[in-house]
Amino acid sequence: MVCAIRQLLQSPLLTAAIFITGIGGTFQYGFHIAVLNSPSTFIKELVNVTCTERYGLNLLPWQLSIIWSFVVSIFCIGGLMGALMGGRLADKYGRKRCLLWNNLLGMAGAVLMVLSKTAVSFEMIMAARFIYGVNAGIGLTVHCMYLPECSPKKLRSMMGFFVITFIPFGKFISQLLGLSEVLGTEDRWPWLLGFSAVLALLQMVTLPLLPESPQYLLIMKGDPEACEQAMMRLWGPKVDHSEGLADMRAEAAVSSGLQRKGVLQLFRQRSLRWQLATIICCMTTLQLSGINAVYLYSFDVFRKANIPPHQLRYAALGTGLCELSTNVISAMVIERTGKKVLLLWGYFGMATTLTLLTVTLYLQTILWWMSYCSLILVFIFIMFFSSGPAGITTPLAGELFNQSFKAAAFTVNTTINWTGLFLIGMLFPLIVEHLYYLCFIIFLTFCFSTGLFVHFNVPETRNRTVLEIAAEYDRMHSRRRQEAAASEEQEHTPSPTPMDYPVQITWL
Repeated sequence: MVCAIRQLLQSPLLTAAIFITGIGGTFQYGFHIAVLNSPSTFIKELVNVTCTERYGLNLLPWQLSIIWSFVVSIFCIGGLMGALMGGRLADKYGRKRCLLWNNLLGMAGAVLMVLSKTAVSFEMIMAARFIYGVNAGIGLTVHCMYLPECSPKKLRSMMGFFVITFIPFGKFISQLLGLSEVLGTEDRWPWLLGFSAVLALLQMVTLPLLPESPQYLLIMKGDPEACEQAMMRLWGPKVDHSEGLADMRAEAAVSSGLQRKGVLQLFRQRSLRWQLATIICCMTTLQLSGINAVYLYSFDVFRKANIPPHQLRYAALGTGLCELSTNVISAMVIERTGKKVLLLWGYFGMATTLTLLTVTLYLQTILWWMSYCSLILVFIFIMFFSSGPAGITTPLAGELFNQSFKAAAFTVNTTINWTGLFLIGMLFPLIVEHLYYLCFIIFLTFCFSTGLFVHFNVPETRNRTVLEIAAEYDRMHSRRRQEAAASEEQEHTPSPTPMDYPVQITWL
């Protein structure tokens, strides 16, 4: 860890790239996931006023709930569209340029948000949420590609974790700004929803200071001179560039003459089926890990722990701070522990915590002190989630696939993410309504099963290139096939009979 931090400090521009790309990348995704919690009452009131004044309708509670669900979920629809476009745009126009112009979407959405109350139009909020979704979908995809590609091999895992750290940072800032003492009031809530324009403008001003991704320049554009210049600027003169350049040239030699592959070609590529299975399994479990259920039940747990209702928002702020701090700590230790260890730690830890949380939620109606156990388990679960799966899963596609398949892999990755987010948002309330806290059994099953899958089928990726990881996948599964074939051959080999042995005659 000390060596990684020392190397990072020797590269000031790379350190700056963490923050410059983060504020307009995954930060926007995290911010807009959580920002509607605070002004939800004011937005629902605007919906009622709009329908009454413009259409002469007095909405029933169920009608208001449908409109509110659509306001929340349309962000995921836009995110899915952005994810489907992000990889293609990043390959065609470059990672840096794609991130740069993506900020225009963020600022356009912010303008609609700020003017929505003055115009008495909840439709403007819907349109802005959709635009924000496209912005976040493109930003999430391209940010996960750009920053690890700009990093030396020894810092790549840490950089991937820093990419995701801006998601809980965005959630935390939205919770902080959503307090009634800041922007969470009836007069100031439009400025809360339009806050992302400030960071979008800041990234537009600072992003031109960074070079394009060295891997993109060498492998996709075939420009070794620009690649070396970008590496020199990003890594600094004190860092050895020869090894990183050799690794990129080796990947470029393998990818030479290959066109960018689509999603269907990725699914048909037999040599990449285990890598594809890895991102599908891990990303599906990221959405079905139970983190949304834990956050939902956390308010009930806080109330049972005798936290006053007017202080629940501060307790929720504590959960966001817990997720953010755990992400930062894990980013610092990942180069020492490795990704596979943190994934296993996270999956099995979450499965165990969900089991205990199911028991404590059941017993807290019988034993008063069980509510405090549930409170502790909520924070433990968030720590397990943030320490491994949350920070590793999304950028993992960039390490498992070469440049030809990388855009398609990120398309699959982020499509699962946005589709899962949309379905969880629509179906999760129904699941909780019928199963209550027993819904945790579904989530712990996914966590435990994915932990077993990673343990037996996924190699360690720390400090390895795409080619080395592919060779490790082949070695792991070819050895398993050989062992299975040998076992099957042994089962079909007939047992020797006494007549098969030579008869030895001893003459007296």
